[in-house]
Amino acid sequence: MSEPPVSWKALERDAVVVTTKGAEVGRVVEVVGDASADIFSGLAVRLGLLDQARYLPAERVLIDPIAPGEGLDWFADHGPPAEALLTNRHHFRSCAEFVERFGVTVRCVRQGMHEFAHGEPVQPFDFGDELPGGIVAHEVGAICPDETAFHIPARRALALADGAVRWTEGGPLGFVPDHLMDEPEQTRQGLREAYRRLSELDFDHLLLAHGDPFVGNGRETLRAFASG
Repeated sequence: MSEPPVSWKALERDAVVVTTKGAEVGRVVEVVGDASADIFSGLAVRLGLLDQARYLPAERVLIDPIAPGEGLDWFADHGPPAEALLTNRHHFRSCAEFVERFGVTVRCVRQGMHEFAHGEPVQPFDFGDELPGGIVAHEVGAICPDETAFHIPARRALALADGAVRWTEGGPLGFVPDHLMDEPEQTRQGLREAYRRLSELDFDHLLLAHGDPFVGNGRETLRAFASG
């Protein structure tokens, strides 16, 4: 006998996410929605300590998608994605699997399109464009020309790429190691300048490609980090 359904409002941080077959695919990091209107917007699911699967089911948009080890059944069961947005060219990750299973459209900023010269199904966008889901692409640069941030006004969130990471669960925001930067001092300065500009946007949650998100205090966290 199957268990009765549970309201999305009962979901809590660190709840186990499973497929219809009962296989664990990760744990809940954040639940986004309007409880007063009973509108469920999305989940951030932790698949590993430093990599996040960022999915907005209401918009059917993935950001830098990583396929769970148990496969894509969870996405099929909760509304299949239609779009995959890359914060930089290095985050194609599991896009081919999502394209094959769901026919998603993958998009990367034009400055990173040279990475996809072997037939990968990727469409270009430009900084400043409004993308599916009302998501706006902002230039970060500094660490690479295609480093992008996505402002998600409907979810009061900002998604970053590789410039800033959270190395430990519950830890502070930090830079990637120097060996991942061509000119570390100059790169850190450029990232701080970009993050200062981004901290002027209206958002509460800071979503990271590597590490747990900052929920509720993301804007203040990014502003303080940029001023450091």
